[in-house]
Amino acid sequence: MRKIIIANWKMHPDTPEAASALAIAIEKELPSPPGADVVVAPPVSFLMPVAGMLKKSMLGAQDMSAEGQGALTGGVSWRELAALNVRFVIIGHSERRINCGETDEIVNKKIRTALVHGPAPVLCVGERDYTDADIPPMVSDQVRLALAGVKKESLKNLVIAYEPVWAISTATQSAGADTPERIFRARLTIEKAIADAYDQAAAKKVRIIYGGSVSARNIAAIVGEGHMDGALVGGASLRAEEFGVIVRRAIETRSIEKRRRGAINLRPLA
Repeated sequence: MRKIIIANWKMHPDTPEAASALAIAIEKELPSPPGADVVVAPPVSFLMPVAGMLKKSMLGAQDMSAEGQGALTGGVSWRELAALNVRFVIIGHSERRINCGETDEIVNKKIRTALVHGPAPVLCVGERDYTDADIPPMVSDQVRLALAGVKKESLKNLVIAYEPVWAISTATQSAGADTPERIFRARLTIEKAIADAYDQAAAKKVRIIYGGSVSARNIAAIVGEGHMDGALVGGASLRAEEFGVIVRRAIETRSIEKRRRGAINLRPLA
């Protein structure tokens, strides 16, 4: 499965000139051809200037309204994103769930809109609090509720990002990236949630990636031991050189297939 690495700039940088410069710097750091789907998701106000700078990577957005048009002050529709050739959109990020009050119902509406009209959605799921036990049922529930009413044939355009809230690098101190073993448990849990809703074949079509304190130091373990199809990169995506290293290492790293075949006993949640 083709890997995907997404740069989520959040509310950075401060000016269109700085955004354009960062996009150019990232492009210079990418292999040619990249060998993976590389997505740059700047703030919505900088989508247009950044779009003109991307050659090896694709444009992404950080959010999208569930409505195509209408009286929704501050909303951004799929039509508007399509006009800028936005290829991917992040939906259900924990920062929007927590800070903006986005419910599972809202996330579901956005996912269904994106899968019908585009851009391709990147569904974010993840628990708020750390546990060293199994992945909490919250993760399975978020997947199940987000995909309610989604047709199986649409899943080929879906990406799911497992991004535990406690691992996200923010202004406040985070616990750091999750362990490869737990990341792999999360993948199994997400795959099982999809398989339960559809079937095993459907689960294999969805790219599952990891987000939360991703860096050049841990990306190989995330992709290899964690068996992820890529990463959603926050702070490190603002450092062009490091982001380039993340992309290259993700491409070069193969998942540890013996774990995939069940050589170790990892039990996803029922």
